[in-house]
Amino acid sequence: MIATQNLNSKVDAYLVKARPFAQPIMTHLRDLVHRGCPEVEETIKWSRPFFEYRGAILCNMSAFKEHCSFGFWGEEIGAVLRQAKVLQEDGMGSLGRITSVKDLPSDKLMLGWIRQAAVFVDSGQYTSPIAARRKVVKSPKTAVRPPAEFTTALQRNKRAAAVFASFSPSCKREYTEWIADAKRPETRDKRITTAVEWIAEGKQRNWKYQNC
Repeated sequence: MIATQNLNSKVDAYLVKARPFAQPIMTHLRDLVHRGCPEVEETIKWSRPFFEYRGAILCNMSAFKEHCSFGFWGEEIGAVLRQAKVLQEDGMGSLGRITSVKDLPSDKLMLGWIRQAAVFVDSGQYTSPIAARRKVVKSPKTAVRPPAEFTTALQRNKRAAAVFASFSPSCKREYTEWIADAKRPETRDKRITTAVEWIAEGKQRNWKYQNC
């Protein structure tokens, strides 16, 4: 039985408002979470029930018009579920669409995963999905050196040289790559002439379509 002090009245209200088919599913999931992690705390985030353990999100559940969803949080428990071949990649939580209690894995499996998720938090191995996304760093674009002919043409036009120097790195790159991508010498020369004219007028490479 769930300790009364561990329940959140806002979660109670969420369950009451859920559709009749969803209420037994959500109640059962709630019970499993508390059995698997008695110290878990309930809260409402993004308008749905979440379960937190020692400051980390352990899991969450949601009720929709025709199905429910249950999601484990933490990259590590996600790997466990993936290895067990139960993790759904369709965006419907970790276990896919749940329309009845029968759609859920056995209580034994669920309790095992909930306890494992808590162990990851206790051991300091827990990585939030949000934190993991923030750690993804895009590789910097390789710098493209302006063709010598372009540099010379800019030096001959003081106005264009001054404006080009004031451009952001991305705007400079657009002109440089456009000229460097020319396959034929005559095409490159034509682009250089056009580029210098546009730059002298304060225009970026794609000035017809957008502003840099």
